[in-house]
Amino acid sequence: MQLSLDNHVFVVTGAAQGIGAAIAASLAEAGATVAAIDIDADGLTRLQDLATTHTGNLGTRDGAHAAIAAVEARHGRIDGLVTAAGGVRGQAGRPIEEISEDDWRAIFAANVDAAMWCAQAAAPGMKARGWGRIVTISSGAGLRPSLTGIQAYAAAKHALVGLTRQLALEFGPHGVTVNSVAPGFILSNPATERQWEAFGETRQKQIVQGIHMRRLGRSEDIADAVTFLASDRASWITGQILSVDGGHA
Repeated sequence: MQLSLDNHVFVVTGAAQGIGAAIAASLAEAGATVAAIDIDADGLTRLQDLATTHTGNLGTRDGAHAAIAAVEARHGRIDGLVTAAGGVRGQAGRPIEEISEDDWRAIFAANVDAAMWCAQAAAPGMKARGWGRIVTISSGAGLRPSLTGIQAYAAAKHALVGLTRQLALEFGPHGVTVNSVAPGFILSNPATERQWEAFGETRQKQIVQGIHMRRLGRSEDIADAVTFLASDRASWITGQILSVDGGHA
């Protein structure tokens, strides 16, 4: 099965590293014109050969709308949006008594607000043209308790799953599909690498033994799933959460 995204413009948020960077590369390989958005301007320089790069803070409505408008000004339209921005924002698991309002809101802004406001800004053009793809990057933490132990992260990813399904219902009549890829544990960036090391050898072995494939995931595993959902081969798939996690016992 060949996947072609020729003559389509795709936005990838959180593209400066890890899963987002792999998605940008995969979409470009399939023929898409890719616009990479991230708050990390330096990290985006690694993508200059395969994407246009745009810096923005997507956690606010104004910031997200400005970033999407910049892409539309550069390319004339947006056919697809992949919201890979998110993460734990440098936080670690702690008892609920220790969580501040700022801790809570920072993770929701990165994981839920950014996806909401980018979709709000990009969807009108897709709806008007009668074709579009939105793929959110949720997590196994959006389907079950999180290995991170971070209350806000689990809650935000569950919220992102709900947002994905609601937007699929709203956008479907306009030819726009909305799906989510839920990765398992992947060593995709310094934050996940630190978390993996913090587990210690015994816990690491337990995690790997709980995966049917007996290995951790790669960023490319997620990118492959996203590229399929972005293609015409997935034109009757919407409102779905695709777990890409190697299987769980």
